[in-house]
Formats: sequence, structure tokens, C-alpha cells
Amino acid sequence: MTKFLLLAAAIAGSASAFAPAQVAQTKTAASAFADGMVGGEGPEPIPFSTQFSSKEWDPAGFTERAPEWLPWFREAELKHGRAAMLATVGFVVPEFMRIPGEQFSFESIPNVIQAHDALPDSMIQIFGWISFLEAVSMPALAGLGKYDRRPGDFGFDPMGLYPVTEEKQNEMQLAELKNGRLAMIAIGGMVTGAAITGNGFPYLP
Repeated sequence: MTKFLLLAAAIAGSASAFAPAQVAQTKTAASAFADGMVGGEGPEPIPFSTQFSSKEWDPAGFTERAPEWLPWFREAELKHGRAAMLATVGFVVPEFMRIPGEQFSFESIPNVIQAHDALPDSMIQIFGWISFLEAVSMPALAGLGKYDRRPGDFGFDPMGLYPVTEEKQNEMQLAELKNGRLAMIAIGGMVTGAAITGNGFPYLP
């Protein structure tokens, strides 16, 4: 049920956003790293790099070579991070419990990683929903930089969790960004471990 849940997580990650639209994007000085976006503060250590720190870490020089693309880069990073955070949960939970239906049972699919090949009809449905949600988000992506919309902001905050003050907003944005980055690495390791070992959680030999 592995890739079923991974793709389902991607749907939710594409459709939702954890930073609503009620706050205007602040203008920053042109000299600010990455136009002042959160995420470059550091100071996590990065071994084997020339900087030895994540502060303003941009070894490929994207912030200098393609500054006009920065909003798109951040939008893509947030979308993949959100999908990965949901995927890590969706990958582990079915190891312990399943939704009703014989085709989803532990007998039919002993390991979550086998779901992709075992449930082709489900894969087709998921692909269709992903395509639909990506299509309806295109206008927001096309308007990046043309109007006052923060990258990754779809105005989705039904529980009103987004802070009011700029300081707290930055803290929440940074927490989401870092957890998303960690989740992208984690889900890659989880899928790789499950595929190589054929074992369930924690996907070790």
C-alpha cells in the first residue's frame, strides 16, 4: 500500500497550505539573502561543505543566478515538503492499521511497499486527482511575483492556527520549511529501506 499512500499524500500536499493569505508579503532590501525569505538563518552544521553551516547555504548559486525564480523555487520546496510530511505518516500508519476492504488487508498486501503494483485501479484514481489538483493550482503559480501572494500560500487555514504577529509567522514558516526538508529526506530513506529489505517498519534488515 506504499505508493498508494505516497500519492495520496502528494494530493493532499498539493491541495493544502499551512500559511494563509491574510498577511501581505513584506518587502525586503534587495541585498537580503533569497529576498528575505525564511530558511537561510541556519546555523545547522553541514559537513564537507565550504561553509560548514546552513546559514545562507546556496552552493549552486540559484539566488544570484535566477533571482526572478526564487518564488517558484520556494513554492516547489513547500509543496514537496508538505507532500513528504504527509507521506511519512501515510507510509507508517498502514503498517499497523488498514482501511476496510479485502484488497487493503494485511493478507492481500503484507508490506505497504507492495500496494503500488497490487492496486492499479487505485493508482489510476490517485493520478487523476493529482492531475486535477495540480491543474487548479496553476493560476496561483502563474501569478507568482505579479501580485501580493506569498509562495505556498493558498489561504487554507480552517482552524485559524496562523499567527498574527510577523515574528510568530516567520517562526511557523521556518518550522514548516525545516520539517518539510527533513521529511523529504526521511521518506526517501523509508521507501529505499522498505524496497531493499522487504521488511515493514522500521524498514531495517
